[in-house]
Amino acid sequence: MTTVDWNELLVRARGALNPRRLSESADAGGVAAALLAEDGQIYTGVCIDTGSSLGFCAEHAAAAAMVTAGANRVLGMVAVLWDQSIIPPCGRCREFIRQLHDENLSTEVLVAKDTVVTIAELLPHS
Repeated sequence: MTTVDWNELLVRARGALNPRRLSESADAGGVAAALLAEDGQIYTGVCIDTGSSLGFCAEHAAAAAMVTAGANRVLGMVAVLWDQSIIPPCGRCREFIRQLHDENLSTEVLVAKDTVVTIAELLPHS
């Protein structure tokens, strides 16, 4: 089983950050995420925020890249803000990752410096 290298996940998430204005009604890249798949590959993504709430979170973008590549089991994940600080996933992202694979309840999530919890802990009544 692959172990989670939190430093590498943080480097990859922070490297994906690229806050920018896409249009009059959309911004992107202010939050970035990195997911470690069961096969050891790391997938990254950034958020897209729109004025009409049609955007999506960085974790969704990273998960879409992972699923496109043929994987769906997440061993570890982290998200960071534009200032590079670590943030926990929102409720929608927690549930989304959980539903991608039956074992994703045991996905480890870095929610703050030196604080790792599982999706099951973030969703106690899944």
